[in-house]
Amino acid sequence: MRVAILCVLLAVFGCKKAPQSNLQKTRIQLNWVPEPEFGGIYAAREIGAFQRQGLEVEILAGAAGTPVIQIVASGQADFGVVGADDVVLARARGIDIVAVFASFQHSPLGVMVHKDRGLEKLEDLKSGTLAIEPGLPFGQWIKKKYGFAGVTIVPYDGGVAKFLTDPLYAQQCYVTAEPIAVRRRGKEAKVFAARETGFDPYANVIVIKGGTLKARMPLVRAFIAATAEGWKSYLESPRATNAVMAKLNTGMDLDTFDEAARTQEPLVRGEGALGAMTEARFKELGEQLTELGTIPKPPLASDCYWEPRP
Repeated sequence: MRVAILCVLLAVFGCKKAPQSNLQKTRIQLNWVPEPEFGGIYAAREIGAFQRQGLEVEILAGAAGTPVIQIVASGQADFGVVGADDVVLARARGIDIVAVFASFQHSPLGVMVHKDRGLEKLEDLKSGTLAIEPGLPFGQWIKKKYGFAGVTIVPYDGGVAKFLTDPLYAQQCYVTAEPIAVRRRGKEAKVFAARETGFDPYANVIVIKGGTLKARMPLVRAFIAATAEGWKSYLESPRATNAVMAKLNTGMDLDTFDEAARTQEPLVRGEGALGAMTEARFKELGEQLTELGTIPKPPLASDCYWEPRP
């Protein structure tokens, strides 16, 4: 009798299965630590946009040198964040990566100099030191375009310490990062934006493997819709999401997060719809990278990106 009762109790209580989530799990690999440049992605999670689209999204923070293209191409993550130039380079090398959302309509890259040098144009830089990341297409572009005769070009070390101590030091920058860091240390920088030089690839582009795009179209549509909703929310009110990211990235204080969010807003909004891309922009980028000798010939521009259509 006791055995029978025990069996009943186990059937009722002990053998109940835990409720299963109906959300589809997916991952996105970032190419840097949590910062405002990923604000729309984190906001999509915080406001429940991913969940409303039936998704449970794991956001994987990156670091310098994170091989995002390889991670996505190998299927370790469905989505990744890279630059549009990375997409063109990948496709030129036969890697089946496709851009599906451009978080930044205009590049946040630039060159910063000390404001009190009085330079009006980047081509006026004819002395001192210029720090550029070796192999960076933007760096190759400006060296080819301006020459910088009389300027000592050195590798960019990722910080602002040398800039702060040398009035003739210039360096590449993200308009949302180094110029703000310099100002908070009592110096003023003048920034020449990449866009002003004629080199303006989309930035923080969300990519997916071409095969995954074809096989899992509903996933891609849901992810992009949620991301667009996240960016819309973040642009309207970034503070709450910034507070979440600031806890994940303690190297930046909340005020810096907020200032960076304000600085990047026009680059994210651009002139059209959030995340939108065009064939013409990818065609131009492919031609520029070919001109620089980075790739032997440009890939087909229409293969580099996908945009949702009804």
